[in-house]
Amino acid sequence: MTENSPKKRAYAQKNSNSSGKKPFYGKKFDPRKSGQRQDPHFDGVDVHVDQNFPLTIKRLGINGEGIGYFKRKIVFVPGALPNEVAVVRVTEVEPKYIAARVLKIREKSPNRVKPMDEFATEVGGFELEHMTYPAQLAFKKDVLVQSLEKFQPRGWSDYDLRDTIGMENPYEYRNKAQFPVRKIGKKLSVGMYKRSSHDLVDLPIVHTQDPVTMKVLRTIRELLDKLSVSIYNEDKNHGTVKTIVVRVSHTTGEVQLTFVTNTDGFPGDTALITAINQALPEVTGIFQNFNPGRTSLVWGDETIKLWGKDYIEETVMGKTFQLSPRAFMQLNYTQMAVVYKEALAALDLTHADKLVDAYAGVGTIGLSLADKVGEVRGMEIIPEAVDDANINAKINHIANAQYEIGTAEELFPKWQSEGWLADALVVDPPRTGLDTALRREILRTKPEKFVYISCNASTLARDLVDLTKAYKVDYIQSIDMFPQTARWEGVVKLTRRD
Repeated sequence: MTENSPKKRAYAQKNSNSSGKKPFYGKKFDPRKSGQRQDPHFDGVDVHVDQNFPLTIKRLGINGEGIGYFKRKIVFVPGALPNEVAVVRVTEVEPKYIAARVLKIREKSPNRVKPMDEFATEVGGFELEHMTYPAQLAFKKDVLVQSLEKFQPRGWSDYDLRDTIGMENPYEYRNKAQFPVRKIGKKLSVGMYKRSSHDLVDLPIVHTQDPVTMKVLRTIRELLDKLSVSIYNEDKNHGTVKTIVVRVSHTTGEVQLTFVTNTDGFPGDTALITAINQALPEVTGIFQNFNPGRTSLVWGDETIKLWGKDYIEETVMGKTFQLSPRAFMQLNYTQMAVVYKEALAALDLTHADKLVDAYAGVGTIGLSLADKVGEVRGMEIIPEAVDDANINAKINHIANAQYEIGTAEELFPKWQSEGWLADALVVDPPRTGLDTALRREILRTKPEKFVYISCNASTLARDLVDLTKAYKVDYIQSIDMFPQTARWEGVVKLTRRD
């Protein structure tokens, strides 16, 4: 998902269980959010928790879970694949669905493979690692079909749905790791939580992470242990270090390291910094973020630099962006470039166009396209992000782009009153989709060229119900931004109706 917006970051934090940035790390499977329609006659099926029965899997739901039917009642089974026959054990019974887990696969799908990650079936973030990569790409196109079928925006059955663009190597793509750290007995563990729990699994290797991030994480774990640095105890709500955040620049190889702490003080930080300097020369900036108490939010409001550079830099489509610890940029550098190139092609910009960059974040999309248009104006509700976007414009000597704090309902009318009317619009909202106010402003102003970058097929399909009142969907290009997971990303080209 294209995650350059602070609104996406806030959403991801809100929906994480303090394992870190991503809503799907440690995420509890919720069949009610699977996107499947429910039959009102499901009540009354005789089934109980811990009951075993064979089940034929018909398809995958939007969260990557297998779907079958027991006496016409829908059953959700994480880890099962279409056309498999499995013996499952019931874990939850609700009036309209059953949740179960696999005990044994009697008939395996030809698309089943052994996951590379040992704990792929226990922790989040690997929902599809047991599936061949071509089958994953096909699934992500089907996720879009399921969502369109559910919401049925105008003309949906005739949309041009393009095959998913995948990666040559669908591993080692995450440039940022955000893992909790806890003392379990005498062992210091850094990793991810088991699904539906706060049981931390120590992970020396995560094959979807850039190897540099894992090297730094494991070295930091050793140094924290060696120097007896205070570690947060969630049960007692006591101790210091809660989470380690590591981000590596694809462009420079430099690493930014942040300790999220329970206390504003950091006992032993001087000795720790000295040890890091000696062991990890690739780390060029060390920070502390203060986030006290028990909370599902990973980040607190206050971040201070302990040592080194204020930023790391990343180059995107020839433009340089400074990234502070809280600045959000796509976690998959390779596929981010694919998304932006697809967006550029879909917009078909000219130097006469005036482009609005909504949900602008630090300006990565709008600034990347600035040399293709006459002027860019961006909007974002986070002041720090607007500051970063304008700084990034200066760094790249871009004079035709400006970013402002505000919402669509505030800025669209303001710009119109100044005689500035948008010819083109690019939106890259969080997983919650477009704000109601922005949908209303889009339908009111009707920019001629419009590209919607979506990281959630369901909210995209919902938004298209409104948007297709004024626009037709030329095509939707699915892009695999997060291989081995059920997450979906896509670029939608919309053209104003006559």
